[in-house]
Amino acid sequence: MTLQKDPEGFEQKTLHKLIDFKDKRVLETGCGEGRLTFKYAAASSLTVGFDPDHDALRIAQADSPHAMQKHVHFAGASASNIPFSKETFDIAILAWSL
Repeated sequence: MTLQKDPEGFEQKTLHKLIDFKDKRVLETGCGEGRLTFKYAAASSLTVGFDPDHDALRIAQADSPHAMQKHVHFAGASASNIPFSKETFDIAILAWSL
C-alpha cells in the first residue's frame, strides 16, 4: 500500500484560500520532490523551487507536468545561501522544510 499524503486535498485548498498565486512569481524554499510545488504552480507566472537535496530535485524535475515546465524551475541551493539576490518574487513559501 502506497502512503498518500493529504488525499482530501486540504493542503491545496488551504494554500489557495490564503494566497492568490495568479500571475505571481513564487520562490519555494525546500521544495524537495515538488509535492507542494505542483499544487500551486499552475496559477503562477513563475515558480522557482530550491533545495539542497539533488536527488529530490531530479525527482521534481522528472515529475514536473509538461504544461508547467516552461514556468517551473528547480535549483540546488540551501536557505543559508539563496542564489537569487537580484531576482524579485511576489511570494515566498517555506513549508515542511524544518
